[in-house]
Amino acid sequence: MNDLFSLDSDGYGEPATASGTERNRPRSPLPVRMRPRTVDEVVGQQHLLGVGSPLRTLAAGEPAARTGAPTSVILWGPPGTGKTTLAHVIARGQGRKFVELSAITAGVKDVRRVMDEALSNRDLHRITTVLFLDEIHRFNKAQQDALLPGVENGWVVLIAATTENPSFSVVSPLLSRSLLQTLKPLTEEDISALLQRAVEDPRGLAGEVALEEDALAHLVRLAAGDARRGLTALEAAAGVACSAVSEQGPDEDEDEEAEEASASEGAHPGPVRITLQHAEKAVDVAALRYDRAGDQHYDVVSAFIKSLRGSDVDAALHYLARMLESGEDPRFVARRLMISAAEDVGMADPTALQTAVAAAQAVQLIGMPEGRIILAEAVVHIATAPKSNAAYNGINRAIADVRAGKGQGIPAHLRDAHYPGARQLGHGKGYVYSHDEPHGIASQQYAPDDLVGTDYYVPTDRGTERTVSARLEKLRAIIRNR
Repeated sequence: MNDLFSLDSDGYGEPATASGTERNRPRSPLPVRMRPRTVDEVVGQQHLLGVGSPLRTLAAGEPAARTGAPTSVILWGPPGTGKTTLAHVIARGQGRKFVELSAITAGVKDVRRVMDEALSNRDLHRITTVLFLDEIHRFNKAQQDALLPGVENGWVVLIAATTENPSFSVVSPLLSRSLLQTLKPLTEEDISALLQRAVEDPRGLAGEVALEEDALAHLVRLAAGDARRGLTALEAAAGVACSAVSEQGPDEDEDEEAEEASASEGAHPGPVRITLQHAEKAVDVAALRYDRAGDQHYDVVSAFIKSLRGSDVDAALHYLARMLESGEDPRFVARRLMISAAEDVGMADPTALQTAVAAAQAVQLIGMPEGRIILAEAVVHIATAPKSNAAYNGINRAIADVRAGKGQGIPAHLRDAHYPGARQLGHGKGYVYSHDEPHGIASQQYAPDDLVGTDYYVPTDRGTERTVSARLEKLRAIIRNR
């Protein structure tokens, strides 16, 4: 079976026959073999690939001067969304040469060498060089500046890829000369279609395997919007399934005779079925009942938040593990923790929000799997902290009054008195500077006339808020002069 998958080294060849030197030729990884050859084969990113779009025009290979196609494109998006794929598709146009540099290893000297060769190829051989620069955000200013002459003069078609916001990581001159295209994470439907195509496509697994529905769902979920990850997992699962069949062997003599008869006729046995167990073994992750886009997603997230609010740290850790092991984006979890710290813990322990924000930033910096430790620490802090939703209720009450039309006008002594004519309008007149008063608190009106004496924030007697409650009573007494 494996002989049928030997392809040319570039990943674009046809399935090899099972004879001659082709039998022993190493095959490219499945993500490389399944790389689209045309724009129409690209899965996802249809918002960038419509008829007449700049990328489709650029991929058509016609001169930019005639079509108005850009000569420099920056592709910004998460890993596995097709940045390299689009670069390859664009490079496959007639009269084009593909050159790839990685910002991790390439320097200014490498960039200049590519530019010199591109100029020679254009002038001497009428060949356009497509330069794909991966992770351009890792290039420093000098390295990015070295790209400018080639981009400005059209020596190369620059396709730069980045996972970080180009506005902060790409120099302004290069950014202004480039078309910025934002790629979206692939949907589960996109990944599912891609995996099923890979099962049937002659460049992929050529119909030699059959993917069961629960195995497909598991692989789609674990891909988490990353096409490369999904195809790699599929190839591993196919290998596990084929190995299991080989180890199992025929059980009956008649099975051996049937296989011999099939071989003599040049036929191949039926497809090997990839089960959920094969997929689990391949990626070493248990399948969990958790649909990131369906009811299970909302149920698990709801249970997670309510466990935090209810101070059940063990249940909260369980739901955290369930989400992470099912491929949930850790940044989503971090956002929920920040909300919970503000809404449910609030001023009962103000440091809970600090922990949640620090966790979100740390997860962004280090990623997974280490990020699970940081998220767990935030979960433990929030779940075990004293709880108060007083601040949450306070802002809701204030918003309700604003929407009801209350609070019209601002007391004159609080209004801005810095612009010409403000004093004549009475702005700032009678304002008492708090720092000049005993204890730094002035007795004066701050609220609009119709809201004087309104209490929005009603603290509890839990945690730090117990101290706040006693202090707040004294503050209001002084401010309201009562």
